[in-house]
Amino acid sequence: MTSTSRPAVHSIFKPAFRLSLLALAIAQCHTAYAESNDSSLPEVVVSASKNKDGKAERSKAAGFIDAPLLDTPFSVSSWTQQQMQDLRIRQTTDAMKFDASVNDAYNAVGYAEQFSIRGFALDNASSYRKDGFAIPGDASIPLENKERVEILKGIAGFQSGFATPGGVINYVTKRPLNSTLRTVTTEISERGTLYGATDLSNLSADKQFGYRINAAGERLRSYVKGANGERQFVSAAFDWHLNPHSVLQLDLDYQHKSQLSVPGFQLFNGTSLPRGVNAEMMLNDQPWAKPVDTRSSNLGLRFETRLNAGWSASLAANLHDFHRDDYTAFPYGCGAANLYPGYCANGDYDVYDYRSLNESKKLIGTQALLQGKLVTGNFSHQIAAGLSTSRRRDYFGDYVYEYAGSSNLFRPVAVGITSKVPGAAYLRRTDKEWSAFLQDVMTISEAWTLHLGLRHLNMERSQSDNPGYNNAHWVSNAALVYKPQAAVSIYTSFAQGLEHGGIAPFGTVNANTMLNPARSRQLELGIKADLLRDLSLSAALFQIKKPLEYTNAANVYVQNGEAQHTGLELSAQGKLSSSLSLGASLTSLRAEQQDTGLASMDGKRVLNVPELKASIYADYAVVAVKGLNLQAAWQYSGNKAFSPDNSVIVPGYQVWNLGARYSTQIAGTATTLRFNIDNVGDKFYWRDVTQSLGGYLLPGAPRTYKISAQFDF
Repeated sequence: MTSTSRPAVHSIFKPAFRLSLLALAIAQCHTAYAESNDSSLPEVVVSASKNKDGKAERSKAAGFIDAPLLDTPFSVSSWTQQQMQDLRIRQTTDAMKFDASVNDAYNAVGYAEQFSIRGFALDNASSYRKDGFAIPGDASIPLENKERVEILKGIAGFQSGFATPGGVINYVTKRPLNSTLRTVTTEISERGTLYGATDLSNLSADKQFGYRINAAGERLRSYVKGANGERQFVSAAFDWHLNPHSVLQLDLDYQHKSQLSVPGFQLFNGTSLPRGVNAEMMLNDQPWAKPVDTRSSNLGLRFETRLNAGWSASLAANLHDFHRDDYTAFPYGCGAANLYPGYCANGDYDVYDYRSLNESKKLIGTQALLQGKLVTGNFSHQIAAGLSTSRRRDYFGDYVYEYAGSSNLFRPVAVGITSKVPGAAYLRRTDKEWSAFLQDVMTISEAWTLHLGLRHLNMERSQSDNPGYNNAHWVSNAALVYKPQAAVSIYTSFAQGLEHGGIAPFGTVNANTMLNPARSRQLELGIKADLLRDLSLSAALFQIKKPLEYTNAANVYVQNGEAQHTGLELSAQGKLSSSLSLGASLTSLRAEQQDTGLASMDGKRVLNVPELKASIYADYAVVAVKGLNLQAAWQYSGNKAFSPDNSVIVPGYQVWNLGARYSTQIAGTATTLRFNIDNVGDKFYWRDVTQSLGGYLLPGAPRTYKISAQFDF
């Protein structure tokens, strides 16, 4: 359930299929084995500092110019396809555990994956990107067709236009390979979750046309009892080299997911943490409860041509359709004790019938980009200039949110569904944005580089039952990079950001009212170093300020005061030796609310943000047993504030994970077997404590086992 209902548009394409995991694996194994003549073992490397060819990782995450991460004057982290395989990353939540600057932000099992970066909650409308284009973050984003997941931490106004100040998550689509690829992966985990996926790629004989096909099917059996579901996914990417200078790229994908969502817990008596509960408890357990059903489809098109030795141009467009039917037997408050929010001391809680049908969102984005090199006097420049547009339409109807009865955490009671009927969906909100931008990376000397970025945004937002706005804004960034050595970069940067004003949540006096856009600003000082051949270190000190939005004493949602987040990030990624790989991330963050004029808020900690968080993982290749790798990971989070006045503080936690990977050959086929145990100590902890929808606490997963097999033909 969300505080605002969502839209309805038909998907771009809806293939009538239900992938059978077993049939998929057998069919692909048979086909690939019949055609394969290469049985060499794949190289397995866990490293974020170099790619599989030993070259420095490059990204456009901090702008529009492709550059090594070492030379990027902002904090960027990424996970490659190989890392996602070896760390068993199958959804974005799995990846975010390895970055200490990221936290869950009402990330409920079976619903949307939602996060905060540097203490700022991401916006489902603008903070999630596919190849740079905004896509809705209202459902799990599939990773089967993603080559890389990138996090640009901090303000991304120049790169993305409207975006929350914590950063953006960008998903880079897989492209056809220069060599034949046929991979099948199967996995079993949790209470019987079954997963199967295939990844196929090839080129035509003349090397002009290539394809990449990904497909997956999943039977979902969550660690939460009863949170069952299913998922199907298919994608295709095509590259057509029209001539030696030009390429046309197309990608399309479709996902269907249906799973019963898992609500969180509220405070007992409205004052104390729940007692006697466990991570397996399901509160959405009424006989009439239905799975949240989502369908999404995406179509991307890109044409790129090299104009001459120094200049190139590209045109790109992306169309995304999202559709959802949302059902929940939603637990909120305890009428018997007049607690709103909060559960009674004995575990009683009220059950609400929540239904919102035919929600949908449709996003269309375009971008024209010209980039190249030029020299002015003693300075050389890398230039990127372009235009971009974005249009978003949200369709939703009046939802049902009606009291249905009462139940108990420890003695569940069945209640009847209400007679209310959701309203028909229609166009309720439209966003239109166009931008012009210019980026200049100026080489001043062999050691000094100046980065400049400027974007002009024009934003028009309209809503059927509320006044909208039409505003024009400038945002910019600037950074100076000093390289005392080829493998070391020291930088200082300034960035401005702009985000949509919040929408007053359900239950406030001005519910559904849009606030004005909010401007943010950031200062950052950092250092990056590539040590040895495959080890990268980085440190960043930052401060971000933005206007606060909250519900005041009169129950009005307002924009007042300021949030100031000051932090230090440390990270290490790569190989300490030929047999030992390491990934480490630590963030110390002081996030405060100030200048509200309210003693209950000023100087208080921002909610759901630990002051210290750390994550470390290691991968060791056992020399005595060829092909065997052992893994261990440790994740730590300090305590977090749950209530706005900080009267309720949720304890911190630490969790250990273990794993093993064995690469061998079975019947001449390169095979990788993986076994993982998450939360080895079966520790109960509160991983997510949010004030969304009245305030909920979401527990972390108990001890979970995962077994998988990957076959490369």
